[in-house]
Amino acid sequence: MQDFASQMEGVKTAAIAGHIRPDGDCVGSCLATYNYIKKYFPQVQVTLYLEPIPNIFKFLSGADEIVHTCKKEKAYDLFIVQDCGDTGRLGDAVRYFETARKTICIDHHISNESFADENYIFPKASSTSELVYGLIGEHNITKEIAECIYVGIIHDTGMFQYSCTSAKTMEIAGKLMGMGIDFPKIADETFYKKTYGQNQILGRALLKSRLYADGKVIASVVTKQEMDEFSVMPRHLDGIVSQLRVTKGVEAAVFLYETGDGLMKVSTRSNGLVNVAEIAVKFGGGGHVRAAGFSMQGDPDTIIETIVAEIKKQL
Repeated sequence: MQDFASQMEGVKTAAIAGHIRPDGDCVGSCLATYNYIKKYFPQVQVTLYLEPIPNIFKFLSGADEIVHTCKKEKAYDLFIVQDCGDTGRLGDAVRYFETARKTICIDHHISNESFADENYIFPKASSTSELVYGLIGEHNITKEIAECIYVGIIHDTGMFQYSCTSAKTMEIAGKLMGMGIDFPKIADETFYKKTYGQNQILGRALLKSRLYADGKVIASVVTKQEMDEFSVMPRHLDGIVSQLRVTKGVEAAVFLYETGDGLMKVSTRSNGLVNVAEIAVKFGGGGHVRAAGFSMQGDPDTIIETIVAEIKKQL
């Protein structure tokens, strides 16, 4: 697949969807594609399906048009999956994927198994948003689309500090800035700024953290009770595992939070020595070499011990 335009021939209805609990790259890349189709292919009836997105992303063009429910029976001519490694992470939108005449997957997760009819998978890309930039084409990027792509890139590169950031990533970011977007405000409002509750739960997670494997692994957990205490939701916990990762001497970080019914959501990060994607796949998850996630049932301490044991095999 060279670009989006080549895939639009004969398409009258199209749907776009990303992974459950959408993050910055998922929201940004999906909205970029949505806005592109609406502007350049107005004859196509396009719908974007995502679970409710964080408020910080609602300023993006088209965010108020996102559909959160998938109750209607519909068979689309084209279904585009973005930033999603498998159909299990599509949520309710999977029903439209299964009935679509043609499916496309655009992703950068190394664990992606190319499950669509047409697959555009580049694990070395910084983000799905970076891939979408290329598929839309530089000459078709509007200011509104530029904002969406910039949000996606900065969130999956950690404001350009993660190793997935390449010279190409920086070149694209520069071109997006040149479109007149308010990039300092976007960075502050969507990446850096935290609520008081978020800062408090971060402090609690850091205080509770423990070192393992002679200080090469750090882990922490936040319970549902603690989330309620500080009035935070799962989406407010973004950034905690990354803060754990930058602890001096640490090679890998593990962060758990309780989602209910004894299920723990696990986020892992690596400084390069450990392939956390390999570990995530063992437990039914996926992601990237240095950033991956999955869910596990059971006692938090036991889960941490199990994960640390897997990490030790790579140290």
